[in-house]
Amino acid sequence: MSDPIRAIVALGNPGAEHVSDRHNVGFWLADRLADRWRVSPAAERKFKGELARHGMGDATVWLLKPLTFMNKSGEAVQPLCAFHKIAPESVLVVHDDLDLPAGTARLKQSGGHGGHNGLRDITRVIGSQYRRLRIGIGHPGDSARVLSHVLGTPAPDERIEIDNAIDAGIAALEVVLDKGWDHGAQQLNSRKAS
Repeated sequence: MSDPIRAIVALGNPGAEHVSDRHNVGFWLADRLADRWRVSPAAERKFKGELARHGMGDATVWLLKPLTFMNKSGEAVQPLCAFHKIAPESVLVVHDDLDLPAGTARLKQSGGHGGHNGLRDITRVIGSQYRRLRIGIGHPGDSARVLSHVLGTPAPDERIEIDNAIDAGIAALEVVLDKGWDHGAQQLNSRKAS
């Protein structure tokens, strides 16, 4: 049996100007998950982010939204893991993914950063053995347009697809927490995009 998830780290950029950016799908999921769990993330200076606790004792899961900007996400993840003695294998990072079409979500055990600056910085401080929930935002088709794409607002139809992927990701995450990684990954990774 794999290590239980003890921390969910949802990536995004802080500030009103980034609220609707594709790069903030991690924050979108975290906000929806916090509502579902009836928890209120609060600013935690020690962890450079907004933090909420779900469950108690051995069933505690921390929900963290780093407020460090994407390329410094490790500065929030490392102190959380150190303080609560959370192994990298028990961390799930939620992030946008250019390599998946909008409407697609996938769970991944570990791996490289794939050019994602948030993952790159987390890998720098805790290694690459953390898990990922990848939310597809699609690729603009031209590498010169990637920055404007990730920092841009999705069209209404695309946002619906991304929201559907977030809902599927949350459902799979709850299966992971209840029945284990393999059950949740099978549920989500066999799902067709909307």
